[in-house]
Amino acid sequence: MLQIDTWKRVLIWLVCVTGLLLALPNAFYTRVEQSNDAKAAIELGADTPENQAEAAQWPSWLPSSLVNLGLDLRGGAHLLAEVKVEDVYESRMEAMWPEIRDALRDERSTVGTIRRQDSDPDQIRVRISQPEGMARALETVRGLARQVQTLTGVGATDIEAFADGDTIVVQLSEAEKLASDDRTVRQSLEIVRRRIDEVGTREPTIQRQGADRILIQVPGIGSAGELKEIIGTTAQLTFNPVVGRGTDPDAAAGIGEEVVPSIDESGVYYTLESAPVVTGEELVDAQPAFDQNGRPAVNFRFNTSGARKFGDYTLENIGAPFAIVLDDEVISAPVIQSHIPGGSGIITGNFTVEESTNLAILLRAGALPAELEFLEERTIGPELGQDSIDAGKVATMVAFAAVLVFMALSYGLFGLFANIALIINVGLLFGLLSLIGATLTLPGIAGIVLTVGMAVDANVLIFERIREELKSAKGPARAIELGYEKALSAIADANVTTFITAVILFAMGSGPVRGFAITLGLGILTSVFTAIFVTRLMVVMWFERRRPKTIEV
Repeated sequence: MLQIDTWKRVLIWLVCVTGLLLALPNAFYTRVEQSNDAKAAIELGADTPENQAEAAQWPSWLPSSLVNLGLDLRGGAHLLAEVKVEDVYESRMEAMWPEIRDALRDERSTVGTIRRQDSDPDQIRVRISQPEGMARALETVRGLARQVQTLTGVGATDIEAFADGDTIVVQLSEAEKLASDDRTVRQSLEIVRRRIDEVGTREPTIQRQGADRILIQVPGIGSAGELKEIIGTTAQLTFNPVVGRGTDPDAAAGIGEEVVPSIDESGVYYTLESAPVVTGEELVDAQPAFDQNGRPAVNFRFNTSGARKFGDYTLENIGAPFAIVLDDEVISAPVIQSHIPGGSGIITGNFTVEESTNLAILLRAGALPAELEFLEERTIGPELGQDSIDAGKVATMVAFAAVLVFMALSYGLFGLFANIALIINVGLLFGLLSLIGATLTLPGIAGIVLTVGMAVDANVLIFERIREELKSAKGPARAIELGYEKALSAIADANVTTFITAVILFAMGSGPVRGFAITLGLGILTSVFTAIFVTRLMVVMWFERRRPKTIEV
């Protein structure tokens, strides 16, 4: 006989009500979105009457999670950027020069005096005055080499050193270049993600494409130019020793030195050592603050390694100027008054409050390790996105209406039960999408439309099986029970294979393909649940109330 335990009935209806409540905010999308934005602004300190009014648009006791709209539905910006991985080679060699210089100076009795020569950006060339000590010089430099930290570079070192007459040539090995390229792209990817997240945009798509390219799609942003401004600022912070100060931009700089303009002092240029003492990569925190005179500034703090180097340098160079360089401009060049232990300090300059806040954000996110060259950029307007939403709505409603009419005409009362379950199914699907914060795209809408068709497929199998059982002269209760039991294996086979396909699409695909896979996979789960449990519960409840002698499916 048809029997469903009371606890199972309660659990089924509880799942349905919970899913529909989670989906409810999407029916009032604009109102809920404005309320969420206002609440977030209030939490950040913008507790204004306007934000309070917008926050009150949606009750706080109701769920407020929304299905995020993708770039093709909401409008926004699309960029394809290429990472100039070669830029890192030069900075790597510059950072290595002090170590090579100090190691060779310790061997002065053998190699004589050393002098750095002009070289390609990815090389260091050092002339020694005693060529007969070349073997010892090469041995010393090669002793500085480290193992490449990748599986493909097992057994290889990061630098190569060879002699060219009386000159030592040091360069990165091929294995290290490959490893460096991969690290650079990964680091750029993470920094771009951090910068966009700091701005607070919703559900950006930031993915690696190929060996050295990054795809960036940000819904809801004004233009591709605005997006480039957010991620293109390098915020490369370094702390360099000062060699000299003057007003000539073309002043001669020695090897290993550079001339950098000052931001605060118009017409003033500093000659600095190219190799920094500490870099922004060793920062662990940066916060907007005010200096002792009440002017906007930025507090910073180094990691353990940076704190040690910063402390040692300030201890050994009390009374000497020390330049703070941001993106090849000196923003401050204070004189070291005393030893600065602990690795913390303050950056002062002619900042506004907004500039100090933005600088702190960029420093926290980190500096891009290499330049990004934008190969492709597109701005998708919100009107086009709204057209896509309207077209998706029409497609979904047409498919939905056609399925409802077909089921009602084909299976009568049982078809109406299936239609109610189908509506619940769509609600559950949007509830799950809201719960996980999924992003809906046009392919995602296609997945929902496909789910609508697949949802009735399971009911069709069940109802056709009940028809066959009724032809065998079985009673209505037994026919319904056998119909559900015998259709279960066919439903499982069909949906498990489709679910496997959705998992593969999600694992192997990217962007819109993954959006389609998510809606398809979740749609399979909700459609199986509504077909096997919800529809059956409605049929059982109707049968218990009416107790019909015969039924027609």
